[in-house]
Amino acid sequence: MDELALSIDLWRQVAIAAVCGGSVGLERQLHGKPMGVRTGMLICVATALFVLFGTRLAGSQGDPSRIIGQVVVGIGFLGAGVIFNRGDTVQGLTSASLVWLLGALGSAAGLGLVWTPLLLTTALVLAVAGLERLERHVPALRRGAHDPEEVDSRERPQV
Repeated sequence: MDELALSIDLWRQVAIAAVCGGSVGLERQLHGKPMGVRTGMLICVATALFVLFGTRLAGSQGDPSRIIGQVVVGIGFLGAGVIFNRGDTVQGLTSASLVWLLGALGSAAGLGLVWTPLLLTTALVLAVAGLERLERHVPALRRGAHDPEEVDSRERPQV
């Protein structure tokens, strides 16, 4: 068995990425959004592993900044798949943005950072959940695409 598989650092980085991705995914899943716990964890862990492998290659033949750059592009395409049109509105932009942010959190975990991804995840989940609650209680924030009744009326066929 190779030394990396037995490395405490590898498993710590994977665990941090899983906690971060799972936390963001849980918030989305609890609100009935397209991205859930499994997706959040997989995106974050996969990104952490790519970055971790890139940093391992850096000494001999690789450049971790190139891997992170490619992760940013790839995650952007993945996030674009979450965005879709319904009538006159575009939906999924928050989930797509969070997919991209999961790539950043996974990258931080893959680089060996511990507190940075964990604290950013905590702040992010609190902000997203808090803003959603605020939108429900402040009528001025429920205009246009943020008004569930207006979005529903656009989806219904006109008789």
